[in-house]
Amino acid sequence: MPSYTAPTKDQQFVLHEVLNVSNAGIPGYEDLDRDTTGAILEESAKIAEQVMAPLNVVGDQQGCKLENGIVRTPDGFKAAFDEVRAGGWTALDCDPEYGGQGLPYLIATAVGEQFSAANIAFNMYAGLTHGAYSAIHAHGTDAQKATYLPKMVNCDWTGTMNLTEPHCGTDLGLMRTKAVPQDDGTYKISGQKIFISAGDHDLSENVIHLVLAKIPGGPEGIKGVSLFIVPKFIVKDDGSLGDRNSVSVGKIEKKMGINGNSTCVLDYDDATGFLLGDLHKGMRAMFTMMNEARLGVGLQGFAQAEVAYQNAVAYANDRLQGRDVTGIKNPDGPADPLIVHPDIRRNLMDQKSFIEGGRAFIYWGAQMLDQSHRNNDKDINGLVSLLTPVIKGYLSDKGFDYAVAAQQVYGGHGFIEEWGMSQFARDARITMIYEGANGVQALDLVGRKLATDGGKHVMAFFDLVKSFCKENGEDDTLADIVGPLKDASKDLQAAGMYFMQNGMKNPNNALAGSYDFMHMFGLVCLGLMWGRMAKAATQKLAEGTDDAAFYETKLATARYYMARQLPMTGTHLRRIESGGDTVMALAADQF
Repeated sequence: MPSYTAPTKDQQFVLHEVLNVSNAGIPGYEDLDRDTTGAILEESAKIAEQVMAPLNVVGDQQGCKLENGIVRTPDGFKAAFDEVRAGGWTALDCDPEYGGQGLPYLIATAVGEQFSAANIAFNMYAGLTHGAYSAIHAHGTDAQKATYLPKMVNCDWTGTMNLTEPHCGTDLGLMRTKAVPQDDGTYKISGQKIFISAGDHDLSENVIHLVLAKIPGGPEGIKGVSLFIVPKFIVKDDGSLGDRNSVSVGKIEKKMGINGNSTCVLDYDDATGFLLGDLHKGMRAMFTMMNEARLGVGLQGFAQAEVAYQNAVAYANDRLQGRDVTGIKNPDGPADPLIVHPDIRRNLMDQKSFIEGGRAFIYWGAQMLDQSHRNNDKDINGLVSLLTPVIKGYLSDKGFDYAVAAQQVYGGHGFIEEWGMSQFARDARITMIYEGANGVQALDLVGRKLATDGGKHVMAFFDLVKSFCKENGEDDTLADIVGPLKDASKDLQAAGMYFMQNGMKNPNNALAGSYDFMHMFGLVCLGLMWGRMAKAATQKLAEGTDDAAFYETKLATARYYMARQLPMTGTHLRRIESGGDTVMALAADQF
């Protein structure tokens, strides 16, 4: 059976030696000293390793069951969920006014990495609740917040987001779910929603659905969409639960992965709903949480790569196959371990350099969200909004790729279910699809985000890279870090210039290259992170440390990334500059 060990040492390195959180100038960060974050991460690691991870295979094998209208989660999920709730882990960054702990989102992200790596399907029940909590917290009335948030913070009540319908996913303007106004100010919600993660289950007393629907007679398309709170059980004035609402589970989807999470078809038949936010402004309310939600999906993607990598490393050290071509390394055995072979090393180094770079990238993103919200920093909000599709799209794409790469280390055993490696790949696959499929993330990046505020935010990113290269350009120990980063940044700028010069004449020239651009941007972002990590490691080694091996490993991995991964920006640039004609050359009936 696969295992998981929380990477607390590397998490602490990113928090304190790369992001320098205690001195970040963000309200609440001054309390994040190394002892405090260490205590939190060590305790969350126990939950991840001892409570969640053992249920990962159980959830995958058993799945969820619909019995007489009641959804049953896998064995052990209810007891584990109660333990997580009791420990306050669902409330880390929630508002203290409603029972939360008020910690920065960054800390919730670091804990969330551990939980997602240990058991992504289980962690989604609390994760979806947090998204619904955020929307109500931002757009609800005082009465709505008082009614729902205290119970959602501690997950006595869980939450969902209901967007997709059988005939519409990305194009939500096509939705048919309707909301008919009632004399008492409520609405009758009717329609069907599909792919609803954590849509119903036996883990909580109530499920608070956030449902997008159209009010008859409203504007056409997306401008006519409103958001509604539709509880599974109606909440009485005194806070107790009343009658069952008219929402039912049509079926539980049979899926490729995340089987421990109940992905439901929900049928609304004149269910009672309550308007959340402004009329016909449902998408604005829903998108309040999108930066957070999409960062969370990027987190899930790279977390699956992390746990898969850990197991691949263990297998490569244990499995005896062949002899090292440079000389026998295991003379007392019939063969050397897999890890002596260069191609296995290449595979593992690809994984390692992505995972550690991805961790720094996503923690930086979480820190920017904190800075945006806690300092009301509009420039940082613009930068993190620009990078959100990169975080979501690139980290989930590569997270899946490297979960498959870890599976490859096992050879035939990786294809056999008893070894557990296929689950990581299957579970990672959904991260490329939900919260906006990655092709849509790329279109959003190129079609909307690059030009936001006149391109101000992408120029701010280039300035960050330029400043790092300038500040460290004279440091000989970082020469093999700075040079490749500078070259990759030039490639990214050249791609942006191509879009400016050719996209206006023919939009397909830009859109056909959008996916390459998203990956190119991701490569440069991880390059910047590796630059910062290499600098931190170099400084630590220069100061003297009892843990030189850790920092030397960081530098070696940084050099690998710069030499073997980052040059891929050149390939993406050549593809982008080939334009849209070859992509669009065939008629629809020629495929």
